[in-house]
Amino acid sequence: MTHVPPPAEELRLIDAELWRLDARRAQLLTRRAWLVGQLSALPQPGPVPTGAMPAPHRPETTAPRVQNVLLLLGGLLLTIAAIAFTVVSWGHLGIAGRSLVLGAVTVAVLAAPLPLLGRGLRSTTEAVTGLALALTVLDAYALHATALTGVTATAYAAWTSAVLAALWTGYGRLPRTRTLRLPLPAALAAAQLPLPLGAVAAGAGAYGISGALLVTAAIDTAVALRAPAGPVRITAAVGAYGVGAWGSLGAVWLSWTAGGPGAGARAAALLLFAAGVAAAAACRDRAAGHAVGLSLTVGLLVVTALGGIVRPALPAAWTVPAHLALGIALLAAVRAGRLPRRVRRGLALASAAVQGLAVLWALPLLALTLFGPAGWAVRVWSGAPGGARQAVSVGASWLPQPQAAPLVLAAVAAVLALAVRDAVWRPRALLGVLVLGWSALMVVPVVLDVPYPAALVVEVLATAGLLLPATRRRVARSTGPLPALLLALVTSVSLAFLSLPTRSATVGVLTALTVLFAAASRKERLAMVTVPAALGYGAGWACAVGAAAGWAPPHTALLVLLVPAVAALTAARAADVRTTLAAEVTGAAAGLVAIALAAGDPALLSLVLSLAAVIAAGTALRAERRPAAHAATALLATAAWVRLSAWGVTAPEAYTAPLSVPALVMGALRRRRDPGASSWVAYGPGLAATLVPSLAAAWSDPYATRPWLLGAAALLVTLLGARYRLRAPLLLGGGVLVLDALHELAPYLVQLAGLLPRWVPPALAGLLLLAVGATYERRLRNVRRARDVLGRMN
Repeated sequence: MTHVPPPAEELRLIDAELWRLDARRAQLLTRRAWLVGQLSALPQPGPVPTGAMPAPHRPETTAPRVQNVLLLLGGLLLTIAAIAFTVVSWGHLGIAGRSLVLGAVTVAVLAAPLPLLGRGLRSTTEAVTGLALALTVLDAYALHATALTGVTATAYAAWTSAVLAALWTGYGRLPRTRTLRLPLPAALAAAQLPLPLGAVAAGAGAYGISGALLVTAAIDTAVALRAPAGPVRITAAVGAYGVGAWGSLGAVWLSWTAGGPGAGARAAALLLFAAGVAAAAACRDRAAGHAVGLSLTVGLLVVTALGGIVRPALPAAWTVPAHLALGIALLAAVRAGRLPRRVRRGLALASAAVQGLAVLWALPLLALTLFGPAGWAVRVWSGAPGGARQAVSVGASWLPQPQAAPLVLAAVAAVLALAVRDAVWRPRALLGVLVLGWSALMVVPVVLDVPYPAALVVEVLATAGLLLPATRRRVARSTGPLPALLLALVTSVSLAFLSLPTRSATVGVLTALTVLFAAASRKERLAMVTVPAALGYGAGWACAVGAAAGWAPPHTALLVLLVPAVAALTAARAADVRTTLAAEVTGAAAGLVAIALAAGDPALLSLVLSLAAVIAAGTALRAERRPAAHAATALLATAAWVRLSAWGVTAPEAYTAPLSVPALVMGALRRRRDPGASSWVAYGPGLAATLVPSLAAAWSDPYATRPWLLGAAALLVTLLGARYRLRAPLLLGGGVLVLDALHELAPYLVQLAGLLPRWVPPALAGLLLLAVGATYERRLRNVRRARDVLGRMN
């Protein structure tokens, strides 16, 4: 018996079954879609042997691109064939044949685009159109070669290009061909030739040719501004820029080479016409970048045009100032609120370009003023020059620099000070004002050729005037103290060289510079630069005073030692670490100069070394400069050796041993109180005081007693250093022992070298290198081990 559920239960079961069927169907559809996608990605099956699946072939180009290439090649081949027929086979036909060919082929090709457009073959139509335009050019050539041979080629080309431009324009304006892209750009390209070629054919000269080019560029500009975006507008813009640049450059050349006001005025008319065209384009061009560039061109063309008018009437020295005045006048147009912002920006850039070129024109004179006095370094105290020009040129030929260079620099500085008000650019403008004003002040004495003392006074005042704003916080707030300080340094260096011709000028200038930079060193923010400058000029002053007083260089060295002493005191009081380091480096350099000056007199050299040791010891009193004690010890020991050598002592041990013994005792006591003290500080001075002078004496001693005793003492010191692991005795004793042994073996080594064949030393060197290379790794390990042992020593 079959159980029949109630209707409600049966309806529920049917709905559940239908839901399961729908879910399964959706799952199968999703799986089917995935399988279809996978199959579409696989290559289509074909007659491929089993197990050989070929890689899918992907097309390397698109069908439209293939079509365009084929059409382009077909058009080119037909054009080449037409050229060959016109040039080569033309003479084989009679008058009737020629007329028939010309008429039939040209009309047929010009008419061919009409049915092609009707069929929707646009790419083919464009290719046939190009062929038709090329055939019209060939027809024009054939016409000149047969019927119009008496017309000059240039004139015929001018007329033909005009006719072709008109013909192609009309052809492109026909109702059926209006959609073609090639005829109108080709007509515009042909329109670039009639006016320039016509001017050449008419013998219009450079002015006429430049005018024809500019008129053509004006026509292109009008077309570019009125034409919609597309090939016509692009062709017109390219023609406007290219032909306009060509004509403008020709007009600029005519302006610069004009021999009189009339020629300059004619060139100016051309330039102003070009400027007017560019201005119209700038005002109507919507692209900001193009408008700014065109406005920049307008400003430069106007300056060149007006400058070309006045240039023939002015001396050559005032050509650049005249153009500078016109460039500054452009700023009046920038202030005009009627002009668009992008136009005013372009004019401002044009004014800046003119001013920048004017400043570059004045730079050679500034460079000569600053670097020319360095030539006096090889002609010190040779006599005062006749004037500022001779002082900076040092007898060399004078630059053909105009007298208006200071005026140019001052004018540009005034423009920067008055015209730039923007909060961002104002500090940079003030920096430019400072540099340009300083440059103008530096070249004024040279331009005026003032007397030599006056030139010195001007540069001293300039240095002081630059240091003053650097020291004033309120004055230096706008540009910072560094620019003025750097300019002061540059001026002072030039001034120091400029003072070398006479003795009094050198001493006076170096005194003034030392005082000025020392006074500026009271400001902590300047001390890092001014302190070494003051010390350097102080060292120069000491050398100059000693030479002026007729002192020998060793005596002058004692005066130079004042600089390291002052440097040590300044470094101790400086609050800035950088100032301390700069002062100490400068002082050390001055100390080396003093030692070099005293090298010719052993007695004074010993004194100089002793005083330098005292200065170094004073520096070592500061906690952060304890290592200076090593330098003090070395200087003091060297001073003692030099003194012994000066006295002619042949047994230095009698003088050094009594000093070494208490020094070693004091070192031992210090090591007992402070086990962490370095052996170099404790025992180094005492050991070096005896060992080094004895080694020097042993090398010049003809007897063997001293070398043997010195070797024994050095061996003992080396063993003690190894026993107690002290670095100073180990290295000092070992070094002296090696050098003493070399001294003793030197005669035998020389004798052995004379007996050996010449090939033996290179062979021994080669074997040594091979041995070292073979055991390189082991040697490095031993060296590292010895280094670690020495590092653990005190």
